[in-house]
Amino acid sequence: MKFVEARAVVTGVASGLGNAVARRVVAQGGAVAILDVQREAGLQAVRELGGRAHYFDCDVTSEAAVNAAMDSAAAAMGGLNLLVNCAGIVGSARALGRNGPMPGEHFTKVIHINLVGTFLCDKAAALLMQKNAPNADGERGLIVHTSSVAAFEGQIGQAAYSATKAGVAGMTLPLAREFASFGIRVMAIAPGIFHTPMMASLPQEAQDSLARQVPFPARLGQPEEFAQLVQAIFEIAMLNGETIRLDGAIRMQPK
Repeated sequence: MKFVEARAVVTGVASGLGNAVARRVVAQGGAVAILDVQREAGLQAVRELGGRAHYFDCDVTSEAAVNAAMDSAAAAMGGLNLLVNCAGIVGSARALGRNGPMPGEHFTKVIHINLVGTFLCDKAAALLMQKNAPNADGERGLIVHTSSVAAFEGQIGQAAYSATKAGVAGMTLPLAREFASFGIRVMAIAPGIFHTPMMASLPQEAQDSLARQVPFPARLGQPEEFAQLVQAIFEIAMLNGETIRLDGAIRMQPK
């Protein structure tokens, strides 16, 4: 598949990674549908991206909302062959914090958005992708999960977040195996420390300190590099059922 043919749904486009993917899809000649709960940010992104971009309100924890938004996105673009799941929250909190144990509701919220939300989007997209005409390789579409290095080296306070990102990576292979009969690939990307809006809100000293922890290149990852990898995965059919670390060889410390 070529990126110019992409009819992409991207969730969480208010974030740096999702926004970069949407911009790259449009720049390469494809079409994109943005699914987000941050309406103003989503509409602003569409205004900047132009006529091949669309926005749909969608809470990824709502199965009905996901199904409706996915249908609307496919109708607006004339098809759907790429889903990139970027919607998520960090939700950092210690299990036993200074103010007492972590409320179970906090853990559940992170699970619902990051993990359950990804699965709901996956199955809704796959339902539509299976109807696509296959290309010469029999391909009908690609689903990309956003995992994290926290799936492998979760830090103190990341119990909920790490659990979701490990879950996202863990369901990549079984879904790839299941969807293989439909010609739909499933991949995951595990970013390291990236220059997202959340990171940009930190003091420059803190950003520089984090950058120095990356072996090489000793800097923060750029969202455009994440988007570049999404394009490479889309265009290389043999990439399937795997999680790719995009982290400059960093291995996170306990805190």
